[in-house]
Amino acid sequence: MQMKIYKKSFLLLIFILSFLARENVFAQRTLIDVKIDSAAILIGEQTVLHLTVTTDKDKNVQIVIPGDTLMRGVEVLSFSKPDSTIIENDRLLIKQDLLITSFDSSLYLLPPMRVIDGPDTIYSNQVALKVSTIPVDTDNPEEFYDIKHVWKPPFVLADYYPWIFGILLLLFLICVAGYIIQRIRNKKSIMPFKKEAPPLPPHEQAIKELDEIKQQKLWQQGLNKEYYTLITDTLRKYIEGRFGINAMEMTSGEILDIIRRENDADSVFENLKQILQLSDFVKFAKWTPLPDENDLSMMNAYLFVNQTKPTITISEEEMKKEEIEGVETDNTKITN
Repeated sequence: MQMKIYKKSFLLLIFILSFLARENVFAQRTLIDVKIDSAAILIGEQTVLHLTVTTDKDKNVQIVIPGDTLMRGVEVLSFSKPDSTIIENDRLLIKQDLLITSFDSSLYLLPPMRVIDGPDTIYSNQVALKVSTIPVDTDNPEEFYDIKHVWKPPFVLADYYPWIFGILLLLFLICVAGYIIQRIRNKKSIMPFKKEAPPLPPHEQAIKELDEIKQQKLWQQGLNKEYYTLITDTLRKYIEGRFGINAMEMTSGEILDIIRRENDADSVFENLKQILQLSDFVKFAKWTPLPDENDLSMMNAYLFVNQTKPTITISEEEMKKEEIEGVETDNTKITN
C-alpha cells in the first residue's frame, strides 16, 4: 500500500515538472498577431493591418512582408518601418503596419502573416475584409448625377511669389533699359554718379582758402585768434603740398629755417616770418594787432603763395604752336 502511494506521488511530481517545462517553453515562443482597422470598406478605400510580433530580445526574427499584393484582389500600398520595444520578462515587441486597399467587391479572408524564427516559421491569425460597391438606387435607375465641379484651392500668397518677383524683376529691367537708352540719346554717361573732381594744386587751394578767410571778416569781429589760426593753417598745408615737409607738426622757427634754405628770395622769407611771428603773439601772448597789421598779414599770405608757387615752363614747340594759332586767328578776323 505504501509503495502505491510513493508511486502515485512520483508520477504526480513528474507530471507537474513536465507541465511547468511545457509552460516555460510556450512562454518563450515567438508570437505574431494581426488586427485590422476596418473590416468593411468601399471599393478604393484604404485600411491598415497592424502586425504585432512578440519574441525574445536576443532572437533575430524576420517578418515576411508581401510585395504589392497581399492576395488576389487586395493590394498593399505601403508599409511602415518596424518599431521595436522592450517589454517585461526581457521580451521584444515589434510593431509594423500595412496600408491595403481593394478595387474588387468581395469578402476576403486575408492570408496569415509569417515571421521566421530561425528554422521555424510562425503564422498569424487570419482576419476578414469585406469590400462593398457604392450603393445604387435601384428604384430610380434613370437618375444619374453629373461629375462634381473641381474645388478651388484656398488662396496662399506664397504660391504667387515666383510670379510677383518675376514681374518686379521685369519692370526693373525695363526701367534700366529705358534709362540707358535715354542717357545714350542725350549723349551722357551711363553711370549716374559724378566723378570726384581732381584735387586743386596746392597754390590754387591756398588762394581759395585765403579768399574764404578774407570774406569771413573775422578780425573785424574781434576774432583775432581764429583769424590767424586759419591763415597759418592754410599756409602750413600749402607748405606741405608745395615743399613736401610736415609743416603742420613743426614750430614757426623750424618752418622758417626750411623756407630760408628752400628759397633764396628774402621777400618770401620776410612775408612768412611776419605772419608766423604775429600769429604766435596773438595765439600765445593774447596780442591784439592793429587793423593795418591784420591787412598786412593777409597780403603777405597771398604774396608768399604766389611767389613760391611752381612756375609753368612752355617748350619751344608749344610756343610756336601758340604763335601759329594766334596768326591764324588774326587772319580769320581780317578776312571777316
